[in-house]
Amino acid sequence: MNVLTGTKLAIHGGPKSVPEGLVKPWPLIEDEDRKLVLASLEGSNHAFGPNCVAFEQEYAAWNGVKHAIATNSGTAALHMCVVACGCGTADEIIVPAYSWSSSVTCTLHHSCIPVFVDIDFETMNIDEEKIEAAITPRTKAILVVHLHGLPVRMEKVLAVARKHGLKVIEDACQAHGAVYNGRKVGTWGDCAAFSFNQNKCLCAGEGGMLVTNSDEMAAKARQLWSFGETRAPSESRDYHVYALGWMYRMSDLVGAFGRAQLAKLDRNLQRQRENAALLTSLLREVPGLLLPAEPAGCEHNWYNYTIRFNMQALGQAGDPAATRTLRDKILKALQAEGVQTCVWQAFILPSMTVFRAKDGFGRGHPWSHPAAAPVDYAPERFPQAQRHCDTHTGMTTPLRYPNGPREVEATAAGIRKVMENLEQL
Repeated sequence: MNVLTGTKLAIHGGPKSVPEGLVKPWPLIEDEDRKLVLASLEGSNHAFGPNCVAFEQEYAAWNGVKHAIATNSGTAALHMCVVACGCGTADEIIVPAYSWSSSVTCTLHHSCIPVFVDIDFETMNIDEEKIEAAITPRTKAILVVHLHGLPVRMEKVLAVARKHGLKVIEDACQAHGAVYNGRKVGTWGDCAAFSFNQNKCLCAGEGGMLVTNSDEMAAKARQLWSFGETRAPSESRDYHVYALGWMYRMSDLVGAFGRAQLAKLDRNLQRQRENAALLTSLLREVPGLLLPAEPAGCEHNWYNYTIRFNMQALGQAGDPAATRTLRDKILKALQAEGVQTCVWQAFILPSMTVFRAKDGFGRGHPWSHPAAAPVDYAPERFPQAQRHCDTHTGMTTPLRYPNGPREVEATAAGIRKVMENLEQL
């Protein structure tokens, strides 16, 4: 790669590193997508229909689980996981301090109390070594997030869970096909949730899937999923509500789109891994960058290629405001170069208003319930999550199929150009 020092940055009028239109959008729509979606449109059941049933069966087989339940979102699937694990009012669920908000608000949906654990800065996932210290007599489950497609080291989590008799929920919404010690995520815990949102590695526009090997958990999840009934829409229904329920079902059009994309998922994931490996090789010697890790036994799916800026090397360590200011300047310069990157999550979860206020449903519920115990959400208790939050930027589309070496090399050139010319900022 050519040395780019002294090149005028695009933010100041120089040439863009990534030409407009070079990076293809996600997802790639092909004939099979059109065929299945149009067939569904022309069918007679646009609610929970035959494509949803087939999608459940096909996804269960692909992921290697007994049960798969097609939902209208990954958030719904997470709520169903909480219920499937028997968690309820004032029960505590251990969660990471950094993730998407749904990873934690799903616990509030069933009046549970989230207990935050800081992340491991290297992996960006929950720090497995800090989980046990967060357990109390009220703890009912551990919810881990395979963030950005990197598996949590599940054997450590399961050892703690078994010791204390806890359930384990996997938030695998970003982690389709990620593998830990030879097994796909979604097969380690008691149940797991996947998302098929627009940005996910398996895109159906929206939608999600709960997976489990437990008959009992699947039955509990399906009851919440369909109005509190005990029979699925594809079965003979008595329309009697047996418990509190939501309407979390998937529609047939989404199921058709998901089935088409599932058939191409292995191909797409292989390209992501190839693109990520190339990008890492091109960025390895670029000054000021901390590249994503892939610890032994963890096979990333590269949903999001997340880099952090080495603020100590850049002379900004120890000053959070200056750190964020510099990160944001670098980000704007990267975007001007045509690099499709952004700050994925700008806040650690304990600093979000709903948790700071401890008021989910009014009158302080669920934290004010008589069975609840005080919990401390002070943001300073989670320094690694905050450090990550202040120094990261991530990208998805440049690594996605059908993008390949040309798009990755242009992206790497844009990053290198900015990092070698920071004095222009």
